Amino acid sequence: MAKSAKKLAQEELEKLSSKEEDINQDIENSNEEVMFDESTRINEEALNSHQKIRKSLCGNIISLEQGYSKTTLQTTDEMSVDTLGLIHSGFIFGAAEYAAVTAINEKNLVIISSKTKFLAPAKNGDLVEFEAKAKFEDLRKREVKVIGEINEIKIFEGVFQAVVLENHILKTKIKNINKNYHAK
Repeated sequence: MAKSAKKLAQEELEKLSSKEEDINQDIENSNEEVMFDESTRINEEALNSHQKIRKSLCGNIISLEQGYSKTTLQTTDEMSVDTLGLIHSGFIFGAAEYAAVTAINEKNLVIISSKTKFLAPAKNGDLVEFEAKAKFEDLRKREVKVIGEINEIKIFEGVFQAVVLENHILKTKIKNINKNYHAK
């Protein structure tokens, strides 16, 4: 005998409620500190810049080599701009910039410009993978191309320009920065 429309609707609501609980549990689990294998700890020990960055907001290093890095950002509800879970593009940009600086991996590194494209949205619970490849133009100026993907779908593309300074940016006089940058 066929189920009534009311009974079918009730069953569908129960299924949705169950799925929502599973999603909420996954999100809670993703907010917990993630344990990484020994190679990740070694990579982070080799990091020369941005050692104090908050990884829950900017990503975790997966691979780190000279001129290359791969990072991931687990999106969370804290990054959402609405009830549907749309992630604020600033978090995507920040994670891409972090991937860029890790690929260069120099002390006293400063990003001075970027050209970026946001190609698709990210939502709460997405794992965004960033791959950064650096080009070493000269002694001080660097360029890095960063691609961000969710499940192999490109959502972000950017090129970051950076300069490596002799001293920390907050310990350098502005006139010296300009002189050093234009000297090459």
